[in-house]
Amino acid sequence: MKSAEKTVLIIKALENAYPEAKCSLIYEKPYELLIATMLSAQCTDARVNIVTKELFAKYPTLESIAQATPEEIGECIKSCGLYRSKAKNIVSTAKTLVSEYGGELPDSIEKLTELAGVGRKTANLIMGDIFHKPAVVTDTHCIRICGRLGLTKNTEPYKVECDLIKKLPPEKSSDFCHRLVLFGREFCTARNPKCESCPVKNTFAENGETLKCIIK
Repeated sequence: MKSAEKTVLIIKALENAYPEAKCSLIYEKPYELLIATMLSAQCTDARVNIVTKELFAKYPTLESIAQATPEEIGECIKSCGLYRSKAKNIVSTAKTLVSEYGGELPDSIEKLTELAGVGRKTANLIMGDIFHKPAVVTDTHCIRICGRLGLTKNTEPYKVECDLIKKLPPEKSSDFCHRLVLFGREFCTARNPKCESCPVKNTFAENGETLKCIIK
């Protein structure tokens, strides 16, 4: 089976399994998604959603966050882990957005990654969900699952991103990554994946193909 045909089937399987795939972080304003994603490092989305509810209620505007101290922001986000460095980055980024971008988010990976605490994973999420541009978010689910499915042999996030850019249709790349998160939580877990009921494996079987995964 050709690599391109395999990719098409994987995309089809995930689209059927998760037709309404979207980011699980709760937000109303673009900058809120940026901050929520910054908080999600080494923290579950469920915990982030609890923390941001309090944070954005106490600091309802980007300007109010920019005017707060890292210590004040830190008090709201303690349960997220690494809260001191995250609080410092959040305040710094808020100040930059207010002073240099008029409170708006820049619409390029290059400009986004210049913001304090914003890496390519966060920048790609913003590009896909806020600006609706092609984006590949290489989180732990993406790296693990794409390795198992043979879409990449790399484990370094940027290299995985480059591999997937070559294989995924640009208009499907962002949603594909959201679906990987749901698939990774439900079936393709880090430990004890549920291979017997895997919707991707079943889709291959329905098309007369065998899916060979690399489970380490």
